[in-house]
Amino acid sequence: MSVEANKELVYRFYEAIQQGNYEALKEFCHKDFVFYPQVDTPFHGVEGLIESEKKNFDATPNFKMPLKTMIAEGNQVAAYFIFEGTHTGSDLFGIPATGKNVKFSLMMLLQIKDGKIIEKRAHFDRYDILNQIGVNV
Repeated sequence: MSVEANKELVYRFYEAIQQGNYEALKEFCHKDFVFYPQVDTPFHGVEGLIESEKKNFDATPNFKMPLKTMIAEGNQVAAYFIFEGTHTGSDLFGIPATGKNVKFSLMMLLQIKDGKIIEKRAHFDRYDILNQIGVNV
């Protein structure tokens, strides 16, 4: 696939997440998909991704995650977002809803194979988020 096609794939993938259309993620992910929400904690398969993303985004049901920048080279796409939401839904990192606003940056690195996303790596500051919801770490 071309670099532009890879960027379009990633754009549509995140569009589905922002719309809460988690089932659509199966269309975008390779059969051998692996998600790394942290460096050494992979979730194999799109089902692990859906479970993780749904759990996190359900914690902030009013979330917005506009794409700020996307850079692509070869089979890799980097995407930078600013996440904003209010912790009024389910638990977030094991912390019950606090009603507090959160705002943080997210950097994602995705690899494409055979026209599908085969790997997604998430980079964010978990401790910053915990501090924002009132957990002193």
